[in-house]
Amino acid sequence: MHRHVLLNNLDHQDLRVLPRFSAAFGDNQAVVPVYPSEFLQLQKEYPILFRQQDGVFYATALLGFAPGENLYLNESLASGWDARVVPASLEKGPFLIGFQRQQGDAQPTPVIHIDPAHPKVSTEQGQPLFLPQGGHSAYLEHMIDLLQRLHLGHQRQPDFFAAIEPLGLLRPVSIEFSLDNGEKYRLLGNYCIDQQRLAQLTGSELAALNQTGLLALLFAQVSSMSNIQVLIERKNRQSSAPQTVRVAG
Repeated sequence: MHRHVLLNNLDHQDLRVLPRFSAAFGDNQAVVPVYPSEFLQLQKEYPILFRQQDGVFYATALLGFAPGENLYLNESLASGWDARVVPASLEKGPFLIGFQRQQGDAQPTPVIHIDPAHPKVSTEQGQPLFLPQGGHSAYLEHMIDLLQRLHLGHQRQPDFFAAIEPLGLLRPVSIEFSLDNGEKYRLLGNYCIDQQRLAQLTGSELAALNQTGLLALLFAQVSSMSNIQVLIERKNRQSSAPQTVRVAG
């Protein structure tokens, strides 16, 4: 049971966080949320797909093809992660941004919380959060920056979809393939950028997307789709299961 508390250098002076990834730490997730601000980096490693819940679109990175499967985890590596960049929603580990309203403030202030019971949290090993004199460690400063970027990404993601949905740029995509051992997969419920519709946009529509920085993000998502084959190759190397059919919604 996660129980996040406000992080402070009095109660948490001795806390450390293990900056590595493992199924034992809960990193065995096949799909994680991502934000458009990450697309340019994530496109190099992961398929970026869109999903819809209660009529609202959101972005994801595909890390595996079955529940609890993360094909980027590798216990033989010091970091436990076999890629050059990690989605921020996983990298944040035991941290999250909470909100605290000070007396007289019109809006609540974002503050850093931590789950002391998280398996990456320790008092004996890992990166310290605070310096001996009480200031932030370099690791904690990095996590604060990451959480701020996550917060901004969460705030701005609706604007991304509000701009592209009216242009008809989202289309459903069914991902079907067979592994070398004959095992078959079909992934449902995903959306991607419609390249044909993208090519039909008028000059003014393209200019508007480019001026707001969205056009590069659309091309990043399109480019990321080539990573599906890379992910299949990872699965082939790791899989020796008997033939079966899996349908993922």
